[in-house]
Amino acid sequence: MASTTTINPSTGEKIADYNRLSINETKDKIAQSRKAYESWKQKTYEERAQLMHKLADVLDENKEEYAQLATREMGKTIGQSRKEIEKCALVCRYYADNSKGLLSDEIVKTEATKSYVTFQPIGVVLAVMPWNFPFYQVIRFAAPALMAGNTGVLKHASNVQGCAFALEDAFTKAGFPVGAFTNLNIDSKLVKDVIEDKNIVAVTLTGSDPAGRSVASIAGQNLKKTVMELGGSDAYIILDDVDMQEATDLATLGRLQNNGQTCIAAKRFVVLDKIYDEFLALFTKKMKAAKMGEPTAEDSYYGPMARFDLRDELHEQVLKTIAQGGRLVLGGEIPLCKGAYYPATILADLELGMEGFDNELFGPVASVIRAKDDAHAVELANNSQFGLGSGVFTGNNERGEKLALQLEAGSSFVNKLVVSDPRLPFGGIKNSGYGRELAAYGIREFVNTKTIWIK
Repeated sequence: MASTTTINPSTGEKIADYNRLSINETKDKIAQSRKAYESWKQKTYEERAQLMHKLADVLDENKEEYAQLATREMGKTIGQSRKEIEKCALVCRYYADNSKGLLSDEIVKTEATKSYVTFQPIGVVLAVMPWNFPFYQVIRFAAPALMAGNTGVLKHASNVQGCAFALEDAFTKAGFPVGAFTNLNIDSKLVKDVIEDKNIVAVTLTGSDPAGRSVASIAGQNLKKTVMELGGSDAYIILDDVDMQEATDLATLGRLQNNGQTCIAAKRFVVLDKIYDEFLALFTKKMKAAKMGEPTAEDSYYGPMARFDLRDELHEQVLKTIAQGGRLVLGGEIPLCKGAYYPATILADLELGMEGFDNELFGPVASVIRAKDDAHAVELANNSQFGLGSGVFTGNNERGEKLALQLEAGSSFVNKLVVSDPRLPFGGIKNSGYGRELAAYGIREFVNTKTIWIK
């Protein structure tokens, strides 16, 4: 029987083996999810909310266990893993408390006696999820999908199968019916068969641009709705009226949080010429001072990357950027230690056409870019194939808002790092994908927006 092995990226040691499902076993589980949907969609919002609140309680009660598991499997620092579980519980409670209102019928006045729009569930939704937020990414899809009356099946990343099965167990502990949420430990080669299964009605994916194109293509051939949350190379404009200490603190956190492996991480720093050297000097000092260490240690600022191959690919991107004329200011060398570690790295004086400017650097590497003025900064920020998040650091909120409105991205934050919040829509444009998660926009992605007209 085929299996997948999880590896601790901090030590390189094996954690566990998990048996893969065969195609027949996979189809049986999908059929079971479809059967569960037939009764689950009949539940009232109040009945669903009761279980969703219980799921939040299960997450809270097992926070330390789940956090330690996430840290072992993908290497994020333990403090950030705990916050991830807390955020999962927050999202569960948000949708438990608000789904009925978010999906309430909308009366539309026409010549009819009564006409309105209603929102109904559609069936089994497939989620193809990444490893970087192994609990939160899944809950971000599952909470709204299930509260809307759908059921879900999960194809999680191979290196976080422990987290995948822990999530399935959490839904069971919360009292959700069998088949409401199911983990499918399958080889990626079977994803096409799963999408084509008659019982799958829609697909949501968070992952890389190539993975998104592949899944969206298959789903499109089968006329199945998709939501794609793909990569990002988020640009943050640093204006000349900024509080330099605060800006460099945020920049350091933005680049090293989750070991630099976040789609909405601050990756490109577009700095006005007047303060470029000052910003770079202080940013370098703070990045150098950030402690790289064992992710279970409470004082580690950042830990290893999730896999050795990802670390090596990132290093190749750094070397390529330097060869193209980028200036290495800090880091840039693979450390002589066990584990998939990579040091905080800064590449400066980057320009269009360089690897670190054009493509996503998914790890603790910052790209610093010089801009002549506000307009040039916006031009540089927007000169990207991606459009997920963006930001402006400034001492003048009005000036910051003016630029934020010009940035081509799904989110633009002023004087704060981009975060996903259940009260606000989340998603991207360009090669960062399409569709939205969270808020009313997210829960309405996988429903039948249905018109009712009565004479």
